[in-house]
Amino acid sequence: MTGWDRDFKENKIHYMHLFEKSMQKEQEANVEFLENKLKLYTGRKYVVACSNGTDALHFALRSLGIRKGDEVLVPQFSWISSASCVSMVGATPVFCEIDILSYHMTLDSIKRMYSDKVRAIVYPHLFGNMSETKEILEFCKEKNIAFIEDAAQSLGASLNGVKAGSIGDISTLSFNANKVVAGIAGGGAICTDDKEKAEMFKKLRKHGEGEMLGYNSKMLLMNAEFINFRLSKMKEWQQKRQEIAKMYDEQLQEYVTIQPTTNGLDHNYHKYVIRLQNKRVRDHMKKVLDAKVHYDMPLSEKEMYREIEHRADDMFISKIVCDTILSLPIHPWMTKQEVNKIINTIILTLEHKKDQFVEDMKKILGDDLFDESLLKETTEPIYDYIVEKIYQTPGYIEEEPFKNKRKLKIAFNKFYAQ
Repeated sequence: MTGWDRDFKENKIHYMHLFEKSMQKEQEANVEFLENKLKLYTGRKYVVACSNGTDALHFALRSLGIRKGDEVLVPQFSWISSASCVSMVGATPVFCEIDILSYHMTLDSIKRMYSDKVRAIVYPHLFGNMSETKEILEFCKEKNIAFIEDAAQSLGASLNGVKAGSIGDISTLSFNANKVVAGIAGGGAICTDDKEKAEMFKKLRKHGEGEMLGYNSKMLLMNAEFINFRLSKMKEWQQKRQEIAKMYDEQLQEYVTIQPTTNGLDHNYHKYVIRLQNKRVRDHMKKVLDAKVHYDMPLSEKEMYREIEHRADDMFISKIVCDTILSLPIHPWMTKQEVNKIINTIILTLEHKKDQFVEDMKKILGDDLFDESLLKETTEPIYDYIVEKIYQTPGYIEEEPFKNKRKLKIAFNKFYAQ
């Protein structure tokens, strides 16, 4: 649910004009008009357009001379391109753990996984969110590691005035069909303040111009025109996404885990993600809403990495997130009625599950379940675990812990009051 069809109906006159305008010119034409506009949005000195965000990351690694024998730090939780590009240049991806609230790589994991072979880090801003990167940038400077900002999902976002696409040595953008600003045939861009690297990117996108091994990664004129137009609508669309996100936040925060926002963050809400109690509940909600999961497994567990050399940190947090995360529909053309329908469906579904949970507990403890006076009391952790297990898996029974039903009742009341 991207709103692509509604966008076309609303802006049909503009799109048809761009089509007619573009069709009267050579498609392999100069697209500097788009690159210049992207400079304004990112604050970079140089921007080079290319075919897609994957090529942008690949070219970034190529420009740094990263090759076999080198290592690159990447997140466990992201779209595959954040890591696959490392393998494309022959280097070894080193998968780092994420923070459970921001879903971004943690400095602790980065430090744990660092070795003297590490040459760069690929740091994605997921879902249009941004996190403070000051300490990671300082670590990179100390260790002489290149910082590649994967801003594919975050164009238009900023944190305390720092724009997505402006951080580190090189930033990459994507205009894939599901992005806040999308091309009609995808698209990407590489942003830097280094003139020599910008010149190299221009060569790489055009078969290396006979000077190096390159690729056919030019952006065609019509695609650039459509992206250029949509950039002019970006702030308007971003504001509408934020309004929808606010509705989700206000009405769902007591039922699901929402992503917290910090002061100074201008979120673009490329995705609006929630987390649910466990995988079974998440999968059921996904089916009820016909929603999508971004992303359903840690990257190092992808089948391709059975054969590709890599290193990986512990991924306990990444696995929890992959099992519980869900992306709710969000785009600028959603109506309040559509948003409220999604919210009400989630609440009713979870309330029904809570009712089931109460019925399961009644089978064990009897009808007299609720006693607020018990909330101040404590029990051994095993009783908290049992109650949570019953909530996750109806019918869960283990005879020994149920002998002390009073302690189980204390744990139930604490859990239910959360």
